[in-house]
Amino acid sequence: MSDTVKKEEVMDEAQETVETSEAEAQVAEEAAADVAEETVEEAAEEATEKKDKKDEKIDELTDRLQRSMAEFDNYRKRTEKEKASMYMIGAKEVVEKILPVIDNFERALASVSEEQKEDPFVEGMDKVYKHFCKTLEDMGVTPIEAVGKEFDPNLHNAVMHVDDEEAGDNVIVEEFQKGYLYKDFVVRYSMVKVAN
Repeated sequence: MSDTVKKEEVMDEAQETVETSEAEAQVAEEAAADVAEETVEEAAEEATEKKDKKDEKIDELTDRLQRSMAEFDNYRKRTEKEKASMYMIGAKEVVEKILPVIDNFERALASVSEEQKEDPFVEGMDKVYKHFCKTLEDMGVTPIEAVGKEFDPNLHNAVMHVDDEEAGDNVIVEEFQKGYLYKDFVVRYSMVKVAN
């Protein structure tokens, strides 16, 4: 065979090899593109799963934080209420212990005759009594009105009943001992006589 024929055959084989290589390269490129696309999709799915897990964890932690904050707020309100209640109970007990002193001042001043009212000692006692009453009033302690008012079992303690045509039915005609309120709480009930 001549060199020319051999050359042509080699050239033809080379051409076929090149064409085959190009076809194989194209197939390889398509396969690589498919693999790359699948890999990108898998990576996106993994990222979404990770993101979902992170979002779930964030939601869980946010929920726990909100619950903790609500529990703390409830605890704070409850302790403030308990403190206020303890203060009210303590103040009420102190007021209860002071009321007999007020009663004694009132009895002493009621027993003073008209001539003795000008005595400096009696005037001093009267001023101390008024100052005492003003201080209690500033603290929120007020006397319960009784005489002439309708009997209220929430404020008054009826110790006597009397038939009185002039007074209305269930009206208080006499007060034996003053009752007092401390900020809308009864410290001591008024002891009264009620008309039937």
